[in-house]
Amino acid sequence: MSDDKITSEPQLWSGDYYNEGIGRDDMFDKLREECGVFGVFGHPDASSLSYYGLHALQHRGEESAGIATVDSSEPGSFAYHRGMGLVKEVFDKDRLDSLPGDRAIGHVRYSTAGASKLANAQPLIFKYRDGDLAVATNGNIVNAPEIRRELESQGSIFQTTSDTEVVAHLIARSKKDFVTAAKEALQRIVGGFAFLLMTNDKLLVASDPHGLRPLVMGQLGDGYVFSSESCAFEVIGAEYVRDVQPGELLVLDESGMRTEHYARVERRATCAMEFIYFARPDSDINNVNIHSARKRMGQQLAIESFVDADIVTGVPDSSISAAIGFAEQTGIPYELGLIKNKYTGRTFIQPSQELREKGVKMKLSAVRKVVEGKRVVMIDDSIVRGTTSMRIVNLLREAGATEVHVRITSPPFKNPCYYGIDTPDRKELIASSRTVEEIRQQINADSLFFLSNEGFIGSVGANDDAYKGGMCLACFDNDYPTPVDEESDKSCSC
Repeated sequence: MSDDKITSEPQLWSGDYYNEGIGRDDMFDKLREECGVFGVFGHPDASSLSYYGLHALQHRGEESAGIATVDSSEPGSFAYHRGMGLVKEVFDKDRLDSLPGDRAIGHVRYSTAGASKLANAQPLIFKYRDGDLAVATNGNIVNAPEIRRELESQGSIFQTTSDTEVVAHLIARSKKDFVTAAKEALQRIVGGFAFLLMTNDKLLVASDPHGLRPLVMGQLGDGYVFSSESCAFEVIGAEYVRDVQPGELLVLDESGMRTEHYARVERRATCAMEFIYFARPDSDINNVNIHSARKRMGQQLAIESFVDADIVTGVPDSSISAAIGFAEQTGIPYELGLIKNKYTGRTFIQPSQELREKGVKMKLSAVRKVVEGKRVVMIDDSIVRGTTSMRIVNLLREAGATEVHVRITSPPFKNPCYYGIDTPDRKELIASSRTVEEIRQQINADSLFFLSNEGFIGSVGANDDAYKGGMCLACFDNDYPTPVDEESDKSCSC
């Protein structure tokens, strides 16, 4: 069994430094990526496939990465490695060679619940009566604090501050077989989640009863692969099969794969922000391509909020597709007015405001020769606190833009998320307490318009049969698909 090892200069950004906010890159008040999971069953090079799969999911979490493997030809085999940092920093060829097997689960993490430290890196690894157990998840368990208190009162000792650990404890305390115990554990928890659970002889794959968090299945040869996003399949040459359905439990063992359900689906509620911001443009969710959906958002935004201008530009990277759509709909030329520096990495933020402002220009630059003397339409995916939008508008003005018209491809973000997105408290969300006109003034834009709820739903195609009308728009309309306690921890268990 491999030992955990911290890699890649964690002293600059993890542990207490990170928790105190010193290393947290908050100059951009964007929503934080969640986590990504990747699983392999029945392929002789499971660890390498997981490495490439996790690399494709790196945008979902940059704090830690981990892989656990099992070799079905050696009963009782189980190996794992986890580390702080990017996938390429945590794993090299020697490390991957130390993880033999034809079954694996992997994880990339951005923490929003639990400290950014190695103990919380996933997959979480446990010893229990039937052997080894590895758990990887993307999402948030809303009632985890309540379950944790209950288990602690009954003698359970938790090793991490991650909400994910409650599932392992529920399974370990059950006297039933592993699959039944896992079903009952999943029935106890409330929230949005995608789970991969692996023992010495089984791999379980589960989606929450509302389908809030994405999870897809693919096939590679005679083996199966599972991922938070389908873009990972392209990297390893796997064929997309289908999305894992809400409330579905896939059980894979030496007998093959069988499909079960642990919960009844009463309301489908796919996360809107996956389409707007999180997922890669080359991913598909429920057979809807993300790039195409974002392009339609831009087209619809142009229909709802046309403005006479000289160029259209998008804030990299998630808004580029929408900016192209807006430009095509209006006939206004699309230009690269904003350029993202992809090589800044995790920035150690200094406390002075002057250095914070310099940090903005390190990450994003306005192309003066493109925007100078021009009326610019700036497309972005969301406004959270408003500070990012203001700084980008000012970047464009400093580069000589005569007008800056801001168009947002989501409705106003008014409410916190409880299902795995790291959002500020409601009082910190600018749209929760200010009108569109007040926001426009604060971000220094000449005009401001948000895409309507109906425009977003139509752009995604959420009225199609595949969705049964089911999108989670709670961050916009306060209609949560599960009961939530607004005083509870709303952050991501992964």
